[in-house]
Amino acid sequence: MATHAAQPSQNDPTRVDANHYTIELETEQVRVLRAKYGPGEKSEMHAHPALIGVMVTDGHIRMSYPDGRSEEIVAKAGDVLSMPATVHCPENLTGEPFEVVLIELKK
Repeated sequence: MATHAAQPSQNDPTRVDANHYTIELETEQVRVLRAKYGPGEKSEMHAHPALIGVMVTDGHIRMSYPDGRSEEIVAKAGDVLSMPATVHCPENLTGEPFEVVLIELKK
């Protein structure tokens, strides 16, 4: 669904889940988001273009997808992850705050 183009407004995480997502920087090439989740917090279903994620804290996250699938991601602070364009709903599975910087690719 999502491509390397600008984020669709109806699925934009900063619109559907402003409690967890903030825009740090936006240019013609990238948009940088910061996501912060408290212990056990869950997002709303939203979309991202292809992105690079830089873990600020350790994390254990469940990603749920519109087709009913889910997967768990375990990562350490400092890890760098690459994700294709996706629609998902993240959930922090730990009792600790979770933070990640997301670099969405526009071009």
